[in-house]
Amino acid sequence: MAVLPLLLCIGRRHQCLHHQIRTFINAKVKWVRDPYLDKAVENEKNLKPLLSLKNLIMSQPSETLPLSSISPLKPHLNLPTTASKFARNYPLIFKIFNPPTKRPMTASHPHVKLTSKAISLHNDETLILNLSHYKKDVAERLAKLLMLTRAKRLPFYVIDKFQFDLGLPHDYKLSFLPDFPDYFSICEMGFKDFNGYEAFGLELVRWRDDLAASLVEKLARNEGIMGSELQFSMNFPRGFDLEKRVKDWVEEWQNLPYISPYEDAFQLAPNSDQAEKWAVGVIHELLSLMVSKKMERDNVYLLGDYLGFGLRFKRALVRYPGIFYVSNKISTQTVVLREAYRKNFLIEKHPLMKMRYKYIKLMNTVMRRGRPMPDSVMQRRKRSANAAKGGKRKEKGDKWTEQMSKIA
Repeated sequence: MAVLPLLLCIGRRHQCLHHQIRTFINAKVKWVRDPYLDKAVENEKNLKPLLSLKNLIMSQPSETLPLSSISPLKPHLNLPTTASKFARNYPLIFKIFNPPTKRPMTASHPHVKLTSKAISLHNDETLILNLSHYKKDVAERLAKLLMLTRAKRLPFYVIDKFQFDLGLPHDYKLSFLPDFPDYFSICEMGFKDFNGYEAFGLELVRWRDDLAASLVEKLARNEGIMGSELQFSMNFPRGFDLEKRVKDWVEEWQNLPYISPYEDAFQLAPNSDQAEKWAVGVIHELLSLMVSKKMERDNVYLLGDYLGFGLRFKRALVRYPGIFYVSNKISTQTVVLREAYRKNFLIEKHPLMKMRYKYIKLMNTVMRRGRPMPDSVMQRRKRSANAAKGGKRKEKGDKWTEQMSKIA
């Protein structure tokens, strides 16, 4: 548990929202760790590099790779350790072997391939990725991401950061984009990339009114709520409490008009309550487009900086812990959309997430005397064994104390 300073404001709404007056107050708000959402994040530890390595292996004609060829790609694959050690950590997914050599008495270099169970999952995943309705779903969510920008386009270096969370194929530029010429076109961005070359990106061919409704608006429509004063769902973990003045401010802030993230509201005064609610709505919609309803905080900031939100995205993540949760698990900080989870489980599982959970189940299965066993069972057995050892040590200690008392 930590205490974070939160700068809140009590605003008076005027007829012109961009002339809104704010009166600042200092308030201390407890930041409470959410163990359930931390677990949801931690469950996917090493999933992204594992799938990257899996895709690289399966892209080879032989569906195998020498371990020596993977080492130079370690930064690109985001492997947390050496390729050999990483593969050995997941024996039900990767298998290291020495292929036969043409020359006798010559040692071969170790290679890695997928196990039969992993190949079966990969084939199932490929079937899902190739389904027409799945491709259309990805295309619509990618289009909505572009619609959140004023120019209706993004450079590829930004889109690449969202590739995994959007559920885009690893080779989406070649295998996916050509299937949707009515949605997307490749464009020059008009500036140089990090290497000094002309930057290219993706732009929307035309605006799509049928996609310009946010998740908040859809949920309100389903509940029969009309008008612009839509509110965000807020959920707090056990132990979280707000001061009365903060609660009053949040209630007033929630009652401000809701501006769709697909509208351009940059004319609002950047430090106004109204502009802040719009910025929160943009982040809320961004997270809702991701298959796991979460993403790395740095990627949220990257998009915010590119769109011109600057510090507003950073303030939104700090000031509204009932809407967003920032977890610091797995050596990074991950922003989670609270309302999308019940405890540590996604309420609505995207088809791709169902496949990823199957990979996670294999990842968390360890070999015990040649037999697969869930890692959770192994952890329980270790705890029980440690507790038993502790009890024996305590028993021995008690006997020793008794003997020493007799001698004394």
